[in-house]
Amino acid sequence: MPAAYDQYLVPVVFRPFAEDLATRAAALGPRRVLELAAGTGVLTANLLAAASSPEVTATDLNDAMVAFGSARVRGAVWRQADAQRLPFPGGSFGLMACQFGVMFFPHRIEAFTEVRRVLTPGGRFLFNTWGPLGTHAFEVALQAGLERAFPVDPPRFFRTVPHSYADPAAVAADLAAAGFTVEDEQELTLQGRAASTADLATGYLTGTPLRTAVEKHGDGPAVRATVIEEMTARLGPGPVTAPMTAYVFCAAAQQELL
Repeated sequence: MPAAYDQYLVPVVFRPFAEDLATRAAALGPRRVLELAAGTGVLTANLLAAASSPEVTATDLNDAMVAFGSARVRGAVWRQADAQRLPFPGGSFGLMACQFGVMFFPHRIEAFTEVRRVLTPGGRFLFNTWGPLGTHAFEVALQAGLERAFPVDPPRFFRTVPHSYADPAAVAADLAAAGFTVEDEQELTLQGRAASTADLATGYLTGTPLRTAVEKHGDGPAVRATVIEEMTARLGPGPVTAPMTAYVFCAAAQQELL
């Protein structure tokens, strides 16, 4: 799964936002950076390239992602870690960065409180989260294809996880409850560029948790063909360009909870 994710989805969906987030991180001038939910390392590589000699520690809950990312991005220290139980002393990092990972945290306030613990007082938490599903043209087309391929009970992973934290007010409230002050919040729409719709569909169906649903269906080729057909009808065969919207937050760790 990490290989398919990295080949088909990272360049199209994740790299544009990683470049943006790394530029924002570099402007903060951190010396020690901890990255959560690093995946295969697209943000990690950009953090190393954008900042002036930072120390970057990249973590992910998934051992396979850590193994893949550590081989791909060798300039960082890689560790398997749960964001809700970080294996680092308090006050260890000046910046915490996370690209499209907070939506996966089962208990977000608990995770944010743990982030605050390992940050220095006044340290920053910089992250992004996807906007509503309807603002991500690739995934609107993907979901339509899934609903055709699975007429009964189609997979709702993208509705219920990646796009489940699309209310900036709710995010800000959770940050405040964990002891953060939101310094900046921005809605950001960038363009994704895919070589072909077929490659994009392959990435989603084999490089994300949708893979499990497709395997359970028992007829993967038929599912893939239906999804590609629907996505092509909506996006074209490719090359294809489509808008994707996210929210970007920068929050400062308070010295004490209010």
